[in-house]
Amino acid sequence: MAPSEKRILVCDDDPVILRLLQVNLELEGYDVLLANHGEEAYEVAQAQLPDLIILDIMMPRMDGYQTVQALKSNDGTKHIPVVFLSAKAQASDIEQGREQGVADYLTKPFDPSDLLDVVERLLAD
Repeated sequence: MAPSEKRILVCDDDPVILRLLQVNLELEGYDVLLANHGEEAYEVAQAQLPDLIILDIMMPRMDGYQTVQALKSNDGTKHIPVVFLSAKAQASDIEQGREQGVADYLTKPFDPSDLLDVVERLLAD
């Protein structure tokens, strides 16, 4: 499937990072959906069923952990791979993400090419 046929939901409460992710992914041909907090990401994921979700952890309303729990407990969204992209870089944070079923975990600051590698790998299935 061509990248343009793949839809990625990006959720971050930092508008600069949100825009950076949007631009980088759109330049690679992906259809990008945006959310500003976990609650919005959960609603968009249910309505749009993206192929991949890139999610910050520290956000208002619902943090990334709560959002993943909600996504993974919903039959319509539990199959969607989630990548955490967070400033929380402790081994315990990464382990908690893995325990919740995230497909990958990248820490901020991040290299956009590393993120694209992860996206391409997860969408290659």
